[in-house]
Amino acid sequence: MTRSMTPERAVERYLKERKPEVAKSTYRNHKYALKQFVDWCEEAPIDDVSNLDGFHIHDFKIHRREEGGVNEVTLYNNLCALRVFLRWMESMGVIESDVAENMILPDPDDDTRDTKIDPDTAENVLEYLDKFEYATLRHVLFALLWDTGFRLGTIRALDLDDYHPEEQYLEVHHRPESGTPLKNKAKAEREVNIHEWVCSVLNDYIQMHRYEVESEEGRKPLLTSRQGRPVDSNLRAHINTLTRPCHYSGDCPHDRDQSRCEAAQERKYAQRCPSSVPPHALRRSAITAWLNDGHSKELLSDRMNVSTKTLEKHYDARTESEKRELRAEAFNMEGNSIQ
Repeated sequence: MTRSMTPERAVERYLKERKPEVAKSTYRNHKYALKQFVDWCEEAPIDDVSNLDGFHIHDFKIHRREEGGVNEVTLYNNLCALRVFLRWMESMGVIESDVAENMILPDPDDDTRDTKIDPDTAENVLEYLDKFEYATLRHVLFALLWDTGFRLGTIRALDLDDYHPEEQYLEVHHRPESGTPLKNKAKAEREVNIHEWVCSVLNDYIQMHRYEVESEEGRKPLLTSRQGRPVDSNLRAHINTLTRPCHYSGDCPHDRDQSRCEAAQERKYAQRCPSSVPPHALRRSAITAWLNDGHSKELLSDRMNVSTKTLEKHYDARTESEKRELRAEAFNMEGNSIQ
């Protein structure tokens, strides 16, 4: 026999149980995804989760894709969080079994590998930043992401002392006890060289725009806001906004009127722009650019903290033609017909 429970109450109980068991980022992602589900249930309307079936899950999936305007990666993550929640309800006797098991998830790779920024576009963004937003937080954030291929959380975790301007490199440390864990934990710790032009931007940022703030643990973040170390969502919003063509070039390739482009300055609109590129896609694009420059996957694996197998599957966005042309150059065969 199933138990009667409202969607809001079920989610509340689930999150309360899961909060001490999962990482903060996982909890935050589940909380966000399930809020979308609760809001949809109110519109459906669904007053009792014990009545949920496969058709409801399908309707929610279509709602998030078409009305929510999310990409396939976000949709996949939302549905994964929902599936965990459904399995929890099954274990508690709230819904019948097999609802979660029969869910059909989208393939995130279909969308992930297509979302990228090419080197010419990155150069256009950097030229805009050099001219109009020089040495700002947004400038140094984009420069570091493009040059290092770091994850957003890695850049956020950097302290002022982790930067060595004379030797031109950054130290990466896993510090979970003070709020900046790395995805791959201690295995992600390393020293990474950065180009001289990035150091110039970073040096000027530190001198002109960095706030002198300190955390409760006595740490001094490299990138700062007035409140201290920036949160992931704010850094992500900077990249979503910055990579819109209307922001760095003044032109909209989607024929939207100027008022809509101005409204897109707001975070919720910027991330919906079809040409906006999120931080992780920028990481993938940076890795692809390094590969196209002829650098080995083994060296990039260490620099970007990603296994060669994962790099090939998820981060190598080169076309077959690009790979062929690079092989031809490496083998000194540009003028030959056989490649």
